[in-house]
Amino acid sequence: MFVHSVYFWLKPDLTAEQVREFEARGRALITIPTIRHGWFGTPADTDRPVIDRTYTYGMVTVFDDAAGHDAYQVHEIHQRFLELKDFWTQVKIYDFT
Repeated sequence: MFVHSVYFWLKPDLTAEQVREFEARGRALITIPTIRHGWFGTPADTDRPVIDRTYTYGMVTVFDDAAGHDAYQVHEIHQRFLELKDFWTQVKIYDFT
């Protein structure tokens, strides 16, 4: 199992249309065939001191192995999503097996 977690901090001056485009392309990511399980959304409404809710959107994907993750990285849907890199101020990625 290979888990890929990504957190985005969107620019505050994005238009509503740009946010909708980010959401649509983000949700499309979890349709990439090598993903076994995938979730994309906004921070949960939880409030404990150890929780970081400063990000705007998060995504968690699960692959069978690193090869599935590698195929995801070069997939056309992922490449199209990366065209939006100017929409965020920061991205953090955590991968684990």
